[in-house]
Amino acid sequence: MSYDLMVFSQEAAPKTKAEFMAWYDIQTEWAEDHTYNDPAVTTPELRAWLTEMEQTFPDMNGPNATDDHTSDYETDYSIGRVVIYAAFSWSLTKEANETALRLAQKHQVGFWDPSFEGPILLPENGELKPMKEPGKLNPDLQKPWWKLW
Repeated sequence: MSYDLMVFSQEAAPKTKAEFMAWYDIQTEWAEDHTYNDPAVTTPELRAWLTEMEQTFPDMNGPNATDDHTSDYETDYSIGRVVIYAAFSWSLTKEANETALRLAQKHQVGFWDPSFEGPILLPENGELKPMKEPGKLNPDLQKPWWKLW
């Protein structure tokens, strides 16, 4: 078992949690017509995120992988056209999350922690913010009309 994170292209991702979860299931079927260890297939933003991640968490399978498979930091990246799924050692959970989140914000890609079912974060004005759900945009919209005043 591993600690898993996913970064994704904001443009490709659905905008509601229900649609996102269905999209996530499709993405993780790994049915695209390419290998999932080639960074060339993904977006420039995701590739930039991966390049920086590999500086701390080297890839165990891709073109930049080494033959030395003894490091706990070695990470299994599955690279899709609009997502990168990363599987880390559980002992690195905190460090992996913090690094991946920081780099997701830097490269303006979406971020989700499926291991802990954290919030789905999307780039907004240079920051990562939780996905807004319809009807939750304004708490007053959920109040009965007679309680608005």
